[in-house]
Amino acid sequence: MVHSTHHTGHHGPHDGPHTAAASWPMAVKATLHCLTGCAVGEILGMVIGTALMWGNVPTMALAIALAFVFGYSFTLFGVRRSGLDLRAAIRVALAADTVSIAVMELVDNGIIALVPGAMDAHLSDGLFWSALLGGFGVAFLITTPVNKWMIGRGKGHAVVHAHH
Repeated sequence: MVHSTHHTGHHGPHDGPHTAAASWPMAVKATLHCLTGCAVGEILGMVIGTALMWGNVPTMALAIALAFVFGYSFTLFGVRRSGLDLRAAIRVALAADTVSIAVMELVDNGIIALVPGAMDAHLSDGLFWSALLGGFGVAFLITTPVNKWMIGRGKGHAVVHAHH
């Protein structure tokens, strides 16, 4: 009897209008969306910093900043097309992408920093591109379950889907 009242008032993960079971294909799609923005921004930042012969720290800072800019922008443009005003669209983009981009950038840049010689490689070096692309691959594998978990709780890209 005691256990029957234990859950009174408790809402499960599928209660509420905006939460639904997150499928792996949905999580993969959200992660690919995030990866696209991150990759564009990060590659652009790495190319600019390397071409200008900046040090590792400013190059990585630029790459990370541009990854967030492009990651948020892709979502922002999509939700603006659905009719949201700019302020609401920014809130949706921040809610949808912040954790996903942060996890992706942490993993990707961590791998680049840990691969011996990758930070000092030039644009013409295979090591530069293999570390960068390998980092994206590992980041995708780690970020996908994070996105699945968030979507299943009505967060992350589930916020975007509420506006489409």
